[in-house]
Amino acid sequence: MPLSPVIAIHMTAALAAVLLGPVALWARQGRVQRSRLHRAAGYAWVTLMLATALSALFIRDYLQFNLAGYTWIHLFVPLVLWGLYKAFRALLQGEIALHRKHMRGLYFGGCVGAGLFTLLPGRYLGQLVWGQWLGLL
Repeated sequence: MPLSPVIAIHMTAALAAVLLGPVALWARQGRVQRSRLHRAAGYAWVTLMLATALSALFIRDYLQFNLAGYTWIHLFVPLVLWGLYKAFRALLQGEIALHRKHMRGLYFGGCVGAGLFTLLPGRYLGQLVWGQWLGLL
């Protein structure tokens, strides 16, 4: 599978979300509350997660086990969208602890977890990293 524009957008948004997520989480930790930084980083992170999830809908893989080109990793798309909905719903209802729980879950599940799955040897990014860059496959 070549690096198409959709895959480039998807990878760029996903990598940026992985890097920006800790900033949004850190900005509300400890005694010093950085509300503006938290809000700005949070909105940017949510935008990146939406771009990642929606661009994934246009990436199909017919070489692995799939359903109409969608593989098991595409299950993260509805999970991320549902998690974002739940997080914003909790925020609007003033349930900050629940909002925090959902956003942490999204970061560690949707960014870190899905990111690790993409590094499996049979996936495009896994082949790129383990095969072409590191020469291990």
